[in-house]
Amino acid sequence: MAGGLVGSEILKIAADIRAMVAEGQTVCNLTVGDFNPVEFRIPEFLEQDITRQYQKGQTNYPPSDGVMELRKAVQQFYSEWLHLQYPEKSIIVTGGARPVIYGIYRAVVDPGEKVVYPTPSWNNNHYVHMVGAKGVAVPCSVRTSFLPTRDLLKDAIRDAVLLSLNSPLNPTGTAFTREALEGICDLVLEENRRRGKGAKPLYVMYDQVYWMLTFGKTDHYNPVSLRPEMAPYVIFVDAISKSFAATGVRVGWSVGPQDVIERMSAILGHVGAWAPRAEQLASSELLLRSGEIIKYHQSMKAGVQSRLELLYKSLMAMKSAGLTVNAIEPMGAIYLTAQFDLIGKNRPGGGVFSTNEDIRQYLLHEAQVAVVPFQAFAHAEQSGWFRLSVGAVSLNDIETMAPKLKTALEKIK
Repeated sequence: MAGGLVGSEILKIAADIRAMVAEGQTVCNLTVGDFNPVEFRIPEFLEQDITRQYQKGQTNYPPSDGVMELRKAVQQFYSEWLHLQYPEKSIIVTGGARPVIYGIYRAVVDPGEKVVYPTPSWNNNHYVHMVGAKGVAVPCSVRTSFLPTRDLLKDAIRDAVLLSLNSPLNPTGTAFTREALEGICDLVLEENRRRGKGAKPLYVMYDQVYWMLTFGKTDHYNPVSLRPEMAPYVIFVDAISKSFAATGVRVGWSVGPQDVIERMSAILGHVGAWAPRAEQLASSELLLRSGEIIKYHQSMKAGVQSRLELLYKSLMAMKSAGLTVNAIEPMGAIYLTAQFDLIGKNRPGGGVFSTNEDIRQYLLHEAQVAVVPFQAFAHAEQSGWFRLSVGAVSLNDIETMAPKLKTALEKIK
């Protein structure tokens, strides 16, 4: 299994960036799905409480499914913010969201069974490989903001055991509308009714780790709120990682059907995938401080949104000037979806752009801007679409980068 596992494409791109920086070049790094702590700190009260918990001696093993304080806090957090009601036994805590995803795949999918996931999407192809599943990728396009729809999924889900969904979506920063998600929920319910009693159901892994980061008129929706009868089939993926700029704190959780959560607990207990006790206890306090969360997000979300909007407006100005660039207006997360429509065009110095990798390399070396092609997210189409992430850059970084990018694009005829 390990021999066939492909390494992270984003980490390979990071190596290119490090090499340029080592040579003394300045790179506007729009590749990492992370936050620069200089630009985005975790909440001050979370930082202080983590320190306080360590000073109190909270340094021993936590329970394998999470400390009860945090499981109860997640329960109350979901009730207050999402109006979802789950017992503590339907909640498991892990060291960030990645162990949750791995645990869901292991708990639900047996070797050879069918998993359906849209592309572009983050790492589903790798998890499919790790559990020996049959992966069915459903390519999505700009027409649906790169999100799946009922029509796109209806043929693929037959006899599948897991459907992977993510909103707001990594890598695109786009989010489901109510109508689109309702249509998918109805499709899942119809498929499970077709299978009949006693058959293995079609589960939905719903990754909503960016759900608190939506902008403008975009609202976040989840399957269980829209269709309560989806509750036996939906397994949520969540964490403090993105919504609180706490990627390195490593606290995540899953909420879902009790029998699935119990299987995940058995699997992940052997892996040792729990979050440190001190961070868990501090996170339990964080989730219960609604007023502080609102105050923190007023600043944090404004910082993310201002960067996304500046980047979007810069690209749209280039488009208005006749350059072959396009973008989707920001909806959520920390990502902007942009197209550099250069496939088939002549490269300065000779040759033509034939792949997204050609475009990426040109932008990196000619404009000193680093972006991630959708091929890093299992999307096969070579159509010039890229993920641009703003969590690790400043407004000044974007302002400085934009003229360089414009000049680089102007050289292409």
